[in-house]
Amino acid sequence: MQVTPAQALAGTVQPPGDKSISHRALMLGAIASGQTVVKNFLPAQDCFSTWQCLEHLGVKISSPDHYQTVLVEGRGLNGLQEPEQVLDAGNSGTTIRLLLGLLSGQQFFSVLTGDASLRRRPMDRVVKPLQAMGAQIAGRQAASRAPLAVQGGKLNAISYHLPVASAQLKSALMLAGLYCQGVMEIEEPVPTRDHTEKMLQYMEVAIYKEQNWLRLPGGQQPVGKEICVPGDISAAAFFLVAAACLPGSRLVCRNVGLNPARTGIIDILKQMGARLEIRNQRLYGMEPVGDIYIESSPLQAVVIAGETIPRLIDEIPALAIAAARASGVTVIKDAAELRVKESDRIAAVVKLLNNLGVKAQETPDGMIIHGTDQPFRPAELDSYGDHRIAMAGAIAGLMAQAPVTIRQPECMAISFPDFENILLSLRTQ
Repeated sequence: MQVTPAQALAGTVQPPGDKSISHRALMLGAIASGQTVVKNFLPAQDCFSTWQCLEHLGVKISSPDHYQTVLVEGRGLNGLQEPEQVLDAGNSGTTIRLLLGLLSGQQFFSVLTGDASLRRRPMDRVVKPLQAMGAQIAGRQAASRAPLAVQGGKLNAISYHLPVASAQLKSALMLAGLYCQGVMEIEEPVPTRDHTEKMLQYMEVAIYKEQNWLRLPGGQQPVGKEICVPGDISAAAFFLVAAACLPGSRLVCRNVGLNPARTGIIDILKQMGARLEIRNQRLYGMEPVGDIYIESSPLQAVVIAGETIPRLIDEIPALAIAAARASGVTVIKDAAELRVKESDRIAAVVKLLNNLGVKAQETPDGMIIHGTDQPFRPAELDSYGDHRIAMAGAIAGLMAQAPVTIRQPECMAISFPDFENILLSLRTQ
């Protein structure tokens, strides 16, 4: 993919449906009573991995209108069937980790795997507490890497303090908690995205929250509902950053999910001096949604750290481009989790910036980025097969002296199949 320099971005963008919420709508719909109707589902590779795995578990999923509406026929808590084949989560960490929780409570045997990237990612943070609940899970490297074999069965509720701030881990334990005897108790070190809790409550499952504690009584049956998926703020992030950085840009991102656990990027862009405003706020079910208006403005360096990190962990590749255009030195820390994403995103982002002529260096848990007001130099950038690195490289190409080339751009389809076309449509040159 070749990206040529742009004068500015202008217009309106509707980001695709939120990836996290699309996954959860399929999974919770699968174990609900009755039908779940999912509007604005994200038709991307990661979500299709969840779809396919659930079909192998006996769940009927269909779409009458090219994925604008997806129908999930719920099989109830105990209605899933033993799969005849290995369940392939593809590149999706959400698929494999949440399914580990769901499958731990089933009275059958299953095997989960993924692509080469996913097979390198750590699974022990999910496996160990599930084993403590009574699940039998075996796999490579002491069950810390996929493929993983799960013999589901009777689970006992535990009280568990999450060792890392991870919404995937929390969600896996909540799904397993539905199959427990007793009350599952989970404590987070800092709040993480709460889409699973909100959707369970929307589907009539009682959950009790107090400070960083969450309590889920086992044995509850989710009820099928209509779920409208907000636009994905992680996808909108790339357009927001590009519009903030390119002089003369004015952009509207419509129907974007504004869950407080996900809006760290908005807070940081405002701290950097972005001219950003949220209008038309409302609710999709229990999820807040609104329209984001942004104009270009001079940006200042910031420190991104602490409790803000879980609220923007997926947006750091985009924010790194904003930091490269900001005046001063931006420091990102407390983000070691980036090392175990689809790629080592700390190393990948720093290499990308260096190739563009930006002074940046890795730290063990983040990076230091020296902003520049000079156009990026033309380069050939490696995506490392990571959709967010590829999209970060693409928006950087808008601000370069000459065309920038992205290798392996097809990985963008993991979360945003139409990214390139939308980017082209917003250019004023």
